[in-house]
Amino acid sequence: MFKRTKTMIVMAMTVLVFMVLVTPAAADPRGPDLGDCLNLEVQRSQKIAFHVYAEGVQIYRWDGTSWIFVAPEALLFADAEGHGVVGIHYAGPTWQSVSGGKVVGIVLERCTPDAADIPWLLLQGQANEGPGIFRRVTFIQRVNTVGGLAPSQPGDVLGEEVEVPYTAEYFFYRAHH
Repeated sequence: MFKRTKTMIVMAMTVLVFMVLVTPAAADPRGPDLGDCLNLEVQRSQKIAFHVYAEGVQIYRWDGTSWIFVAPEALLFADAEGHGVVGIHYAGPTWQSVSGGKVVGIVLERCTPDAADIPWLLLQGQANEGPGIFRRVTFIQRVNTVGGLAPSQPGDVLGEEVEVPYTAEYFFYRAHH
C-alpha cells in the first residue's frame, strides 16, 4: 500500500512540475506571428493550450535518387533556452509528454517563409492518447523553424541515413468552450 501511495505521489509531483514548466508559454493567447503564412491560422474557436520549443533532427534516407524524409526526433522544452524537457517528438508525427500522453497529427497546410529551413506547418490532431497536456489537442502549428532540410548532395550508399539538426516552436490548440 505504501509503495503504491509513494508512486502516486511521485507521479502527481511530476505532473505538477511539468504543468508549472509549460504554463508560462501556454498563457500566451496571441499565438505565433505567422507573417505571410496566413494559411497556417487556426479557427477563432481554437485557443492555445500550450507552446513548446523543439531541438532535434530531421532524418532522411537516400533511395538512390533523392533523400526521402523518414521522421523527426526532437526534445520538447518549456523555454527557448532548452530548460525543462516536457516531452519528445517523433514519427507519426507524434508528440509525447513526459507523463505519457500523446497526440498524432496530420499535415493540413505548409508555408516556406525561408527556403533555407524546413516549412512551417499546420496540423490537425488526429489521435489523442492518455491524460495530460495533449488531451483534446485539435491543431498544432510548427513555426520559426531553423535548419532541417534534406542534404543537397547525393548519398554515398543506397539506404544511407542522415540526421539534419533543426529547431522549431510548436503551438498546440484546443477547442474553446
